Amino acid sequence: MSTSAIRVENLSKKFIIGHEEKERYTALRDVMARKAKSIFSFGSRSKTIYSKEEFWALKNISFDVQQGDRIGIIGRNGAGKSTLLKILSRITEPTEGRITINGRVASLLEVGTGFHPELTGRENIFLNGAILGMSRAEIRKKFDEIVAFAEVERFLDTPVKRYSSGMYVRLAFAVAAHLEPEILIVDEVLAVGDAQFQKKCLGKMEDVSKNQGRTVLFVSHNMGVIAQLCQKSIFLQKGKLIQVDETRKVIDNYILNVQSGENVYKVDPEKVQSQIYFTRIETLNAELTNCEDFQFNESIYLKVKMNVEAFDPNAKISFTIQNNNGDYLSTIVEDLSVFYKGITETEILLKLASHVLAPNTYAFRLAIFHHNVAVFDLVEMVCPLRIVDTGSKMAMFEGINYGNFFIDYKIVSAIDGVQFKAL
Repeated sequence: MSTSAIRVENLSKKFIIGHEEKERYTALRDVMARKAKSIFSFGSRSKTIYSKEEFWALKNISFDVQQGDRIGIIGRNGAGKSTLLKILSRITEPTEGRITINGRVASLLEVGTGFHPELTGRENIFLNGAILGMSRAEIRKKFDEIVAFAEVERFLDTPVKRYSSGMYVRLAFAVAAHLEPEILIVDEVLAVGDAQFQKKCLGKMEDVSKNQGRTVLFVSHNMGVIAQLCQKSIFLQKGKLIQVDETRKVIDNYILNVQSGENVYKVDPEKVQSQIYFTRIETLNAELTNCEDFQFNESIYLKVKMNVEAFDPNAKISFTIQNNNGDYLSTIVEDLSVFYKGITETEILLKLASHVLAPNTYAFRLAIFHHNVAVFDLVEMVCPLRIVDTGSKMAMFEGINYGNFFIDYKIVSAIDGVQFKAL
C-alpha cells in the first residue's frame, strides 16, 4: 500500500490587488505624505480614487501525491503553478483549505531564494542542511557530492551574492537534491541553466525518485521534459484544477485545450510584474488581418507587442515553432536591441516564408531572456494555426501526416541505364 506524501484539500489562495487611478506605481514616501496630509485636511476629499480587487490565484484545488511519485505541473502563465508550489513549500499560506505533507521539503523556486546572499557557498550548504533538520555530520557526508555536482569548487568561500545566476542555480539544486529531503519541489528556475546542466538535473530528479523513493514535483513549460520525467501530471488553468492523470493524457488534453482557444495571446499589463513582457501576440495573413488558417503557399506573419519598462542590453528574444505535441521544431533568436527603439511599447512583425511548414497544426513559444541570468517572460503553445495543402505534390494523399517541413530540393541527375545524366 502506497503512502501519501502530499494531500491537498479544497485549497484556495486569494490576493488583494490595489488600484489607483492614473498611477501605476506608488512610492512609500507618497503614501506616508498622503497620510500626514489627511490629518490636517478636515472635510476635504482626495481626488484620487482607490479601489481593491480580489484575485483568486487558486480555487478549490484537491489532489493526492503518493510517496515516490514524479509529478509534473503544467498550465499557461497565470494558471497558478508557482503559487501552488509556494504554498507547498510553506513560503505563503493558503486562504482556504488545507495541505498535509509527510516528510521534509526542499524547494528550488525563484533564483535567489533559499540562500543568504552574505554567506559563502560553503556556509549556505550547512545552513540549508540545518533548516532541513540535518546534523553537521550528516551534511559533511554529502558535502563533496554537492560541490562536485554544482561545479563551484573554486568559489566555495565566496559570498553567493557574487555568484552568477547560473552558479547560484547549480549550487541551489545540488543542495536541494543531495540533502535527502523526502519531497523535492522544482520550478522553471532551471531554465537559466545551460542545456548540459538541465540534463544533469533531470537525471538526478529521476534517480532520487526511482532509486531513493523520494517525491518530485516539477513545473516546466517544456512538454517533452515533463513527458520524459513525470509519471503523472496536474493541469491547472486560471487557478482551477482541470485534470490529474497519466502525463501523456494530461499533455494531450492541455495541447487540445490550448489549440481550441483563440489565436490571440494578450495580457493585462496591470497584472504583470516583469520589467519586459509580451502584451499581445497574433498571427496575420498577407493583408495583415488576424488569421489562423493558412494555405501552404501563403506566408505567415507573427505580430508581437511587448512592454520594455527597464531595458536590458543583454536581453534576447526567441521565437520557436511547436508541433501539435508541443515539441520544438525550429527556433529563431535575436537581440532585443534590434527591435527596441527607446520607448516602452515595442512592436515586432516577423514573416515566415511559404512552402516551408508542411500541412499540419502548429503553435508558437516565445521568450525574452538574459542567457543564464533571467527569464523575463515566456509563453508556450500560443497562437495555434493550421496549414492547409493547396498545391503540393502530397495534396492527393489527404489525411496523411506530412511531417513538419518541406525541404527545398533540386534533382541534379537521373539514371539512364548505367549512366547519370544531368537535368
